[in-house]
Amino acid sequence: MSKKSLQEVHESVRTDNSKKWRRVFAFFGPAYLVAVGYLDPGNWATDIAGGSKFGYALIWVLLMSNIIALLLQSLSARLGIVRGLDLAQTNREYYPRWMIYILYVFAEIAIAATDLAEVLGMAIGLQLLFGLDLIWGVWIAALDTLLLLLLQRFGIRKMEAFIITLVGIIGSCFLIEMFLAKPDLIEVSKGLKPTIPNNEALYIAIGIIGATVMPHNLYLHSALVQTRKIKKDFQSIKNAIKYNFFDSLIALNMAFFINAAILILAASTFHKVGLYEIAGLHDAYKMLSNILGSLAPFLFAIALIAAGQSSTITGTLAGQIVMEGYLHFRMNPALRRLITRMLAIIPSVIIISIFGDSSVDEMLIFSQVLLSMQLGFAIIPLIHFVSDAEKMGEFVIKLPVKILSWIVCSLIVILNIKLIYDEEIALFHNPAVTMGVKILLGGISLALLLFLISIVLYPWVIKTKKLHFDIHNLPVQKNITKIQPFKTVGIALDFSDGDQRVLNYVNLLAEKNSVIVLFHVTESASAKYYGELADDYEVKFDQERLNDYKTLLHKEGYTHIETKLGFGNPSVSLPELIKENEIEVLLMAKHGHKGLADFIFGVTANKLRHKAHIPILIV
Repeated sequence: MSKKSLQEVHESVRTDNSKKWRRVFAFFGPAYLVAVGYLDPGNWATDIAGGSKFGYALIWVLLMSNIIALLLQSLSARLGIVRGLDLAQTNREYYPRWMIYILYVFAEIAIAATDLAEVLGMAIGLQLLFGLDLIWGVWIAALDTLLLLLLQRFGIRKMEAFIITLVGIIGSCFLIEMFLAKPDLIEVSKGLKPTIPNNEALYIAIGIIGATVMPHNLYLHSALVQTRKIKKDFQSIKNAIKYNFFDSLIALNMAFFINAAILILAASTFHKVGLYEIAGLHDAYKMLSNILGSLAPFLFAIALIAAGQSSTITGTLAGQIVMEGYLHFRMNPALRRLITRMLAIIPSVIIISIFGDSSVDEMLIFSQVLLSMQLGFAIIPLIHFVSDAEKMGEFVIKLPVKILSWIVCSLIVILNIKLIYDEEIALFHNPAVTMGVKILLGGISLALLLFLISIVLYPWVIKTKKLHFDIHNLPVQKNITKIQPFKTVGIALDFSDGDQRVLNYVNLLAEKNSVIVLFHVTESASAKYYGELADDYEVKFDQERLNDYKTLLHKEGYTHIETKLGFGNPSVSLPELIKENEIEVLLMAKHGHKGLADFIFGVTANKLRHKAHIPILIV
């Protein structure tokens, strides 16, 4: 397995165009894929709850979150550009294995929480537009797995263009709704003054921070910047860091204005008329219709679906990065996507079935608070890495940036500790909660705190491992062993044009006195049903063709030729024939079909290599 992050698109975008504006433009794109994470349905839920309950009072939280996001995303981009490793890969390089597995689990929890918000947002959008039952909408959300697979076939630039289009749709919808709502700009400006009205406001504020500064985006950005092919000299790296900062500045500010528009819309329509309990997407949709007319809710639903789809794509990419970086395990993207989505869909279906549609909005806000709680476990290692002069060289962050980064990290961690502390104090004073549950929750909280302290202290106390990042951790071989001539060579024939190509390679693997076994698998209905007892026309014809090839090889000077017919499925029959005849190496042709035809006709070679434990030369 390659150590490259997102290998399929690694360094796939060139940045060496002769025109300067084209060179600069080539760097723009990764931050937009990151920015859509700040526009997912979970953000909407926290923004609407904040705006309806507290008016414009929490706008400053959005602004602060955006500044924090810009700082952390620029650090993430710097890590990917300078080290050529993403955050997950660097974690594996720095920390001991037991920490790696825990960090991996936390990263997957964050991605599952993100996916939960996307699933619910998509389901709500479909329900609002078409009246579809929420449970069915949740199941339909599983189908967008196919969208990512389709976009990946067109390359990273096409994917970025698609995401930018969705962001444009979301922004346009809320621009029109802002125009319809006519907010009081003087009151809006007062919301930039930092205030936290009460504990409920703190809970929502932390949800806003978690929804904005999302942990999976730090993994994602450090990998996406590596899709740009840059030279490894000082000036090229410096320019890449600068241009990626501008990319982040534009993209994240666009996300900030959209989030601010959602909060301002909720404040100017709901809070203004005393509707303080509009904390959910359903309520917001209904009330927009009453207050602003029929166009507003329609735009709201369209934007919600666009937000869910765009966030889905980036969440899947982040999942791939995390799994490959931490575990060095690569999974089929469709299967990876399906597993991630099922982790979100199954809890959603269970909770909705038990508690009804009203539970959705609470799940959305909880998913964002859960994200915020994961932030420390991603931010602390990131700051350590970009502060390491030995690893980063001349691109290590300066002391003022380092101090600011640790202040930001401390602020986020302290806010989350306070939230957990307040919630647990309330539980401990609740007589309905048993002592066993109280002790369990207290123990979990203490364990998390100790682990957080350990990832802060470890790089300072323990000397960083000197080993270079290596997937397999094996030394390079000192010599190449000569392969002895094969005594038994198998040739799989399918009676197509590929047979001639295969036979041209026989003299590379077989000597004149080698045993050559010619295979063909008959796939007629009779062969599949009766097996070796089959005696239809196709079986006889296939045996005759094998005999013709046997005669040809005899003429070429090969003395030991055998023919063997298989029956039924080639991917099942061929491994059995290989084992029975003690074949040492197999020659076979590459089939000519692709795509859907692979699914219809089967992929013999791909399945065979997992079952036959011998060298296979596919011509």
